[in-house]
Amino acid sequence: QMRMTDFQVGWVVLGNDGRRVGTVKGVTPHYIVTARPGFATDLYVPASFIANVEHEAIHLNLTQSDASQMGWDQPPRDDEAEPEDDLHRHV
Repeated sequence: QMRMTDFQVGWVVLGNDGRRVGTVKGVTPHYIVTARPGFATDLYVPASFIANVEHEAIHLNLTQSDASQMGWDQPPRDDEAEPEDDLHRHV
């Protein structure tokens, strides 16, 4: 089973229609930052939408056009808080 930490920058991200969503620009435990050619904004694709991974290609479980309409051009807000945030909150 692939882990998010196995993904590498430069891998291709594909919709389940075989169309290219973009390329991996960064990886976190919860999502992959996907650079899109011709777009100013990256896509933050949640890990739960990854169907499978093979040959340095990440296949999503939705189409390329659906992926571009999910509002993923903002980082997810429900990410687990960073330790620094907790410190500020308790002061």
